[in-house]
Amino acid sequence: MPGVDPVSTSTVVSRPIEEVYEYLLDIANHQEFTDHYLVDWHLTREDSYGVGAGARFKIKMRGNRFPWMDVTIAEAVRPHRIVEVGRTGKFNRIRTVGVYELTPGPGGSTRVTFTSETEPKLLTDKFLESLGVRGMVKRKNAKALRRLQSILEDGRDRGQRTTISGGARKPASNFRL
Repeated sequence: MPGVDPVSTSTVVSRPIEEVYEYLLDIANHQEFTDHYLVDWHLTREDSYGVGAGARFKIKMRGNRFPWMDVTIAEAVRPHRIVEVGRTGKFNRIRTVGVYELTPGPGGSTRVTFTSETEPKLLTDKFLESLGVRGMVKRKNAKALRRLQSILEDGRDRGQRTTISGGARKPASNFRL
């Protein structure tokens, strides 16, 4: 059963495509530009970079009884495409896909397009999504891309970077048994 139509937003960042790609490929950086509506971030593994890196967070939305969402980087095609797959909703039954597409622009700039799509499992999930979620997602993602542009171009509007829960785990990080 298809979900709500995909929602796309885009912006142009005045940075080279490789730099934007490297920043987006580290999922720990995503909290910096999405923390206005995605909160309580936690990494799902120690390595936050590349395919397999993931995070769990809450979606701030009025009336959302099941706010937790998980995403994992499933595909990375250097330097043009990053695909995140995940789940959200009651019992994590709603599948999600987020795609960052990067294209080089004039003067060393990069066009970043983010497309998000959901696949609700039940008719009730689809009905709840139809009650204004599409517009909210488009507005929030547009703001996130503006913040991404601001962070990469001049370091402004930096939020907090995600870390792994529980503190140090590696022997070289002064963890004591």
